[in-house]
Amino acid sequence: MTNTSNADYAALLLRVSLGVLFIAHGALKLFVFTPAGTVGFFESLGLPAIFAYLTILAELGGGAALIAGFATRLVSIATLPILLGAVFMVHGANGWLYTNPNGGWEFPAFWAATLVVQALLGDGAYALKTPRLLALQPATQSE
Repeated sequence: MTNTSNADYAALLLRVSLGVLFIAHGALKLFVFTPAGTVGFFESLGLPAIFAYLTILAELGGGAALIAGFATRLVSIATLPILLGAVFMVHGANGWLYTNPNGGWEFPAFWAATLVVQALLGDGAYALKTPRLLALQPATQSE
């Protein structure tokens, strides 16, 4: 049975954790690998350079939106392709465990699953009010 009195705080903890992870990964691509290095890596995978820039933007912007609780469901679904791309294009051939050389697909697959959970849970506690159009949920009787 779900303890609904704690569900909003569970969603908050998950939302902030996901946001911090995205900002950390976006900052890594921006400040450590640099945009040029990230573009080079994406191109080595056969992806267009624009995908590198879009990924950096999505990780930084999406991470900030998740921390703030703005359009949580939409951001969770919109950032899901980043993790699925990491599973199938980058880490899939490296095996299951993330401790394998070049990292396996265990961590990005789990991260993708947590994004789906966040999308199902919604904003949680202490979230910015999201316009209904961006909230991906129907209006309730109390609105």
